[in-house]
Amino acid sequence: MIKQILIGLLLCTHMTGYAQMVYHDASQFPLLGKAVQRTEMRYNRLPDSLKNISRSPLWNLSKNSAGMAIRFRSNSTRIAVKWENIFNNHMNHMTDVGTKGLDLYCWESNEQWRFVNSARPTGKMNQAIIISNMQPKEKEYMLYLPLYDGLVSLSIGVDSSATINQPLIDYPVRKKPVVFYGTSILQGGCASRPGMAHTNIISRRLNRECINLGFSGNALLDLEVAKVISEVDASVFVLDFVPNASVEQMKERMETFYRIIRSKHPDTPVIFIEDPNFTHTLYDERIAKEVQRKNDTLKEIFNRLKKENEKNIIFISSKNMLGEDGEATVDGIHFTDLGMMRYADLVCPIIKKAIK
Repeated sequence: MIKQILIGLLLCTHMTGYAQMVYHDASQFPLLGKAVQRTEMRYNRLPDSLKNISRSPLWNLSKNSAGMAIRFRSNSTRIAVKWENIFNNHMNHMTDVGTKGLDLYCWESNEQWRFVNSARPTGKMNQAIIISNMQPKEKEYMLYLPLYDGLVSLSIGVDSSATINQPLIDYPVRKKPVVFYGTSILQGGCASRPGMAHTNIISRRLNRECINLGFSGNALLDLEVAKVISEVDASVFVLDFVPNASVEQMKERMETFYRIIRSKHPDTPVIFIEDPNFTHTLYDERIAKEVQRKNDTLKEIFNRLKKENEKNIIFISSKNMLGEDGEATVDGIHFTDLGMMRYADLVCPIIKKAIK
């Protein structure tokens, strides 16, 4: 009997937290991080026209909302969320918060985005209060979406007496975003929470919209993806496909992939990034040789483009990407938050210079 009373009290306390909150569909607010608008569902990354054209694994990964964020402002003392994931994915080397949760940032007076808290998922259907007990002052927010799952629906909850509105400031700047194409690492594996994916870190540092076209295990230089990338009026294109693409695929498709983008953007900087020197290459000789062979191929094709007078192409060596201590990955390959930060430290200044 006592046990039942205690459970009842806990449930009441839990529900009281959500009392007198009003939920607003997130579709009312700006969505950052999309290459194209004509998608089958709002939080998909590839256009619906590719549904029966793209390889099945690529298409399914395009339903993941990696790199996307909702912008809004509110004077609520609490911010809550309700969301339904598409797949309810779970992986043994990445947190559920990073895979299928959300996290919230706030624009501060020192002109920086500051982490507020995360919304931890419990399953396919989720509800969470991200933050409570705030002053009822208007604040600008950015809500990052799941990295390795998609969204069927998303609502933002505020106090019933509070307002929630469109952002007043255009941050991150949406004009001429930075477009990233790449692999599972670029998609966000294995950041502890969505805001720690390196494309999101770079977006906050540059205060500029970034578009994440990372497809886990599937950055195989599919030419239809190059056409999607070419539709974006970007400031910089970042191509980081080497961890997935084979030497043969690079030789067959890399130049064509590049030229599809270049044909529509003759002057926009295009950055090519080497395969990381993964931490376990110090011990795994087969992987070490494969990484070297891929990076040699990338350099060879890049140098040929330079000799052919291609302008505004930039090569980033991965030599110092992960540091020297071997502590930047979760499994020898996929980046921890430390690895994501080190990647951003390497790449962000080069992107910033290219934008200028």
